Amino acid sequence: MFVIVGIVIVIGAIVGGYLMEHGNIRVLLQPAELVIIGGAALGTVLIANPLYILKKIVGGLAGVFGGSKYGKTQYLENLKMLYELFSRARKEGLMALESDSDNPEQSPVFSKYPKFLKDHHALPFVCDTIRMAAGGGIEPFDVDQMIENDMEAHHHDMAQPVAALSTMADALPGWEVRRKRSATRWRRRWWELSWVFCFVTDSSGRLRQTC
Repeated sequence: MFVIVGIVIVIGAIVGGYLMEHGNIRVLLQPAELVIIGGAALGTVLIANPLYILKKIVGGLAGVFGGSKYGKTQYLENLKMLYELFSRARKEGLMALESDSDNPEQSPVFSKYPKFLKDHHALPFVCDTIRMAAGGGIEPFDVDQMIENDMEAHHHDMAQPVAALSTMADALPGWEVRRKRSATRWRRRWWELSWVFCFVTDSSGRLRQTC
């Protein structure tokens, strides 16, 4: 809801301020500009990123306009679940949690929280941590370091779609400036193609951007 309100405010502020200065609104409507820059941006994103990142981008854009599945109720349920796990480990030992981590769907603790079972990020994270702790032979400090490394890897994976869109957004002003500075039509097309090449090589990490 707030995303839609924010978009309306941004568009309204830009158009309203432009009209306050007696601007011609038709000047802002340039379909050819949108096709050139928007098509180049979309094409470079498709070229520079693998399929799984493109799927995450689409899913993330769809999730922006929907509500988050994480809220106060979800956090309280997860805390209650962890309390039950820790209480069982304190009474019966860590080895008693091994069956919970191996078969979480049949676990007497996890089965009480269906939302947690459907979370394909949190469930493997908790189960893997239980296996490391219950297996023995690992110092608590090492377990802590493994948990942090797992979280950093997860955050890096989730940040890849954002980084792809940020790189595209950083390249958009350069495309427009280069295009307008070119005097002739063939030079404009050349600069557009050159910036597409620079963006693709920089985003894929295969070549450094030299433009």
